[in-house]
Amino acid sequence: MALRYFCNTKISTYHHRHGFPNTSKEALVELRSSIENVKSLISNTLKLPSLSSSSSSPLQSLQRGNWVKLICGASFEDVVDIRNLSLVYTLSGVDCIDCAADASVVSAVNEGILAATEIAGLQKKPWVMISVNDDKDLHFRKAEFDPEDCPANCSRPCEIVCPANAISFRGKSASGTSSNTELPRVLMDGVITERCYGCGRCLPVCPYDKIREVTYVRDAATTADLLRRNDVDAMEIHTSGRQSAQFKELWCALGDSVENLKLIAVSLPNGGDSTIPSMNEMSSIMKPNLQCFNLWQLDGRPMSGDIGSGATKETIAFAIELAKAKNRPPGFLQLAGGTNAHTIDGLRKKGLFQTTSIAVGSSNSPDALIGGIAYGGYARKIVGRVLRSMQSEYGGAARIEDHPQHLLMALKEALALVGPVKCL
Repeated sequence: MALRYFCNTKISTYHHRHGFPNTSKEALVELRSSIENVKSLISNTLKLPSLSSSSSSPLQSLQRGNWVKLICGASFEDVVDIRNLSLVYTLSGVDCIDCAADASVVSAVNEGILAATEIAGLQKKPWVMISVNDDKDLHFRKAEFDPEDCPANCSRPCEIVCPANAISFRGKSASGTSSNTELPRVLMDGVITERCYGCGRCLPVCPYDKIREVTYVRDAATTADLLRRNDVDAMEIHTSGRQSAQFKELWCALGDSVENLKLIAVSLPNGGDSTIPSMNEMSSIMKPNLQCFNLWQLDGRPMSGDIGSGATKETIAFAIELAKAKNRPPGFLQLAGGTNAHTIDGLRKKGLFQTTSIAVGSSNSPDALIGGIAYGGYARKIVGRVLRSMQSEYGGAARIEDHPQHLLMALKEALALVGPVKCL
């Protein structure tokens, strides 16, 4: 197994290059033991897709219907967490990691992928995707308030409901550094901007109506520069589908920066009867200079996968509608918005998992009707619990590969989600 290579021949050089908090003989013995436990679990139980000799490329996964994408969040910019999430989910076998269109975030994703590759000797790596928007969109907003305006006796329900731990009233610094800077991460009272991903759950619970949302649109010129980097493989455009003019404006502004991409995705909500006409209009806009595969992300119930089992119903219903549609444009279909551990069972019950036809279908393609699933809030939540535990013990900048016991726990959580899609 690949981790045996790491354990037996690279532990000393990895220790020399990266450093571990404790360098005593006893600490190194404990470290070796912990990594052996990870290796043993992978060998005997977890069967990591990323280490399988038969593991597919991202494109092959889309064609087979077992594509898995990790959504870090179009507005989530905590580079320490993003790096650790990328490492864990790369080892778990995801095909793509979707992140904010921000240079430091892209670097953090690639650092996590590289760390996973160094640890396990991976031959294949997931595609790196950046997300942008053509107009106002729920995924591109932040919560904001002035903590000085908060009454002293407020019960702070905003802090309780925030799934990203992005609201703090601690009023003190927390140790840690970002993955691309030595500046300390400071947790001040209020919204921790880089952690907020715009779910909006804090907005209605504030008893004093002090919280407001700040929306934004990613700059096309900055996005084009990112796309020209050699470490970005794909792009996703979030759109309402209601106004093709904004979509066309963004697409034209990106110009030739899209030429070297491997995949272009369009994320859109269920617009009812207008969905297919909107998709066809956007497809016609992209077609003249679309030189790669394209994908339609079916955003059922945005940013709700961590809420409960019922959250996934809308995206499955959306998938059924489009799988049956006779006049939809070409492109892979992928579920998102409310996806969680129940999504794969829902697809199986509807006969949509890794199938090329349904009772009332129009596609004669040999590819699977549903290319795969994107996991966002739920995927971050299950591994995030492990990250919080690790950071509380070792500090906010802790790298998960430096703490194999936590890496082991995180991998078990991630594989419980990714494994069923990869048929493990």
